[in-house]
Amino acid sequence: MLDALKSLLGMGPATDYTELVKKGAQIIDVRTPMEFRGGHIKGSVNIPLDTLHQQMSKIKKNQPVITCCASGMRSASAKQILLSNGYTEVYNGGGWAGLQNKLS
Repeated sequence: MLDALKSLLGMGPATDYTELVKKGAQIIDVRTPMEFRGGHIKGSVNIPLDTLHQQMSKIKKNQPVITCCASGMRSASAKQILLSNGYTEVYNGGGWAGLQNKLS
């Protein structure tokens, strides 16, 4: 019960994003194309949040998915959308710049 509560509050163990990428994780940047052009993580795929439903076929279900955006709000929404559509290993990487630092 305590572990479930910690997970809901985002207090679980830290996610090792570098290890996820080594395992083939896909980084999905859900910002607008204009935001993406202003800077992004090398190898990430830009699928804006408002088009995620239409472009889900571009995301492999059998590989981990890391979502990111500018601050973590849109990527949290993207995570929930993906989970509700059958993706089982989805992580909210938060803001792309912070995620990039964790991957360095």
